[in-house]
Amino acid sequence: MIIFRQLPAAILKRNHQNNKTRSKRIKVNHMLIAERQQKILQIIEQRGGATVEELVRALYASAPTIRRDLTAMEQNGLLKKVYGGAMPLTAANREIPLTIREQSQRSAKDRMAEQAAAHVRDGMVILMDGSSSVTRMVRFLAGRRDLVAVTSGAKTAVALAEQNITTLCTGGQLLNHSLSFVGHQAEEFVRRINADLLFFSCHGLNDEGFLTDLAMEEVHLRQVMFRQARKKILLCDKSKLHKTFFYTLCHQDEVDLIISE
Repeated sequence: MIIFRQLPAAILKRNHQNNKTRSKRIKVNHMLIAERQQKILQIIEQRGGATVEELVRALYASAPTIRRDLTAMEQNGLLKKVYGGAMPLTAANREIPLTIREQSQRSAKDRMAEQAAAHVRDGMVILMDGSSSVTRMVRFLAGRRDLVAVTSGAKTAVALAEQNITTLCTGGQLLNHSLSFVGHQAEEFVRRINADLLFFSCHGLNDEGFLTDLAMEEVHLRQVMFRQARKKILLCDKSKLHKTFFYTLCHQDEVDLIISE
């Protein structure tokens, strides 16, 4: 015969208190997750995107925690994950911030950058746009003599100067998302330059062979650069193939060389 015994009242009370404590902890954890994800959303919308590292610093959370949050938030339709970070859904067809683009396809960009730099000879004048792909060329240019580089990229200009390369910056209006100079002043500066080579990138190369991009101002400046360079070299990793964006830069037939990984 099985005898059922009632637990002492003190134990029942303690178990009830433990259950209440666990319930409170679960509610607190859910609240903390919700608050953290709300802050993530605010940061991403304010900045137009953010890297995992930026969110870690801003929220004092671990990288795995942030990545789990981004995955959950994307599944709930709150944001769009990109390599190394995330961007708001409203920015799906807008310029991706440079800090995020720098994290994307890094090994592929290094391989392309090394190949591109091999075309640069001593004494040349080269034009470089402000794209993250072209910026990665700079460290492979070390040791070139009497090289003059003209760039529309603020970060590119700093990197070139750190390599003791004679550097000219176009000036003009600085775009916050790309740290590239654009506008009438930049275009007028480039029109006074006669360059041997132009190194540039784009956001998409579609199946019809058109190079397309998101930022109209940068497209205009690249088109001016085209006219001032004897040879045009495109750096385009495979993630950009079969894609079309809002503005057309040119057709691939107008480019002398396309470098991909």
